[in-house]
Amino acid sequence: MSTLKEGDKVPDFEAKDQDGNTIKLSDYSGKKVVVFFYPKASTPGCTAEACNLRDNYKELQDAGYSILGVSADSQKRQTNFREKYEFPFPLLADEDKTVIETFGVWGPKKFMGKEYEGINRTTFLIDEKGIVERVIDKVKTKDHAVQILENA
Repeated sequence: MSTLKEGDKVPDFEAKDQDGNTIKLSDYSGKKVVVFFYPKASTPGCTAEACNLRDNYKELQDAGYSILGVSADSQKRQTNFREKYEFPFPLLADEDKTVIETFGVWGPKKFMGKEYEGINRTTFLIDEKGIVERVIDKVKTKDHAVQILENA
């Protein structure tokens, strides 16, 4: 399955957030959305990335963005991650990988010489009409908000 790219219409998707609420892309119709995919809640890179978005949340909101975090972690893990770091945005528990596969971010990865399947850390900026405006696949975890805002 190919990764969504600039100019693609994002198919509507739905997943449960950390509190068990169903979140759909269509809930954000008419709004700009940042959907960031991260490999695993509470790991160092993912924590740095999500905390950077939290710390710059006001600037992201001022630029008109809503934020959704997505990983294949369980609802409980997402809840713990969100509560521990007080994230102001929902984290989707995409355990069956529906959203992950819709965006095409699941695939081969390498870590310390081992190959395995997992989520490729990728962020999609989606415009008010549900079209991919930009894809960031070289995510700087400690400076991610700057990457998102640089062309806003």
